[in-house]
Amino acid sequence: MMTATGGHGPLEPKAVGVMGVSQPLRLVVDPWVHSDELLRFEDNVVRGPGAEDCAIWCSAIGADGYGRFWVRRGGTRVMVRANRYALAAALNGKPLEPWVRALHGCDNPVCVRASLPGEMGLLHIIGGSQRDNMMMMARAGRGGGRVLVRRGDHGIKARRARAVALREAVRHGWDAAAVEAALLGSTDPTLW
Repeated sequence: MMTATGGHGPLEPKAVGVMGVSQPLRLVVDPWVHSDELLRFEDNVVRGPGAEDCAIWCSAIGADGYGRFWVRRGGTRVMVRANRYALAAALNGKPLEPWVRALHGCDNPVCVRASLPGEMGLLHIIGGSQRDNMMMMARAGRGGGRVLVRRGDHGIKARRARAVALREAVRHGWDAAAVEAALLGSTDPTLW
């Protein structure tokens, strides 16, 4: 299997891991080398006008509710999560290692707004470990035996439905009322 950096070396992570399960790859998004790719990525993003608003991914969304973005590395097309691509792009050509997770402080899987070191307020996408991810999930009351998670894929379906609703809410530009309704899980107008 080809890695995202285009190599086949024994120390580089593979695109498919144990039992055929997809694994994160070492990802480099160089602003010069990948300028066309970055423009294509940005063409699929609607950024909220507020200082703490999300940047919503408006293209492909996987069954898990996360954005999907195709890149070409070493002549091979590779799919990466849009939030992971956004985090790699914020590194300005430095590699995003496979063990670094793209964590959502905003709890919005289709957000692609990378928060920079030292940024104050709501942190959107930050780099962290799987342990950090589990700790954030526990603090937010997500995962770890919730009824929705234990009953098949209902929680995943709900997350995807919310992601699709958010994408549709901003497809033609930012609409604060539609975004709020999508976040609340309703298409009915809000009181304010």
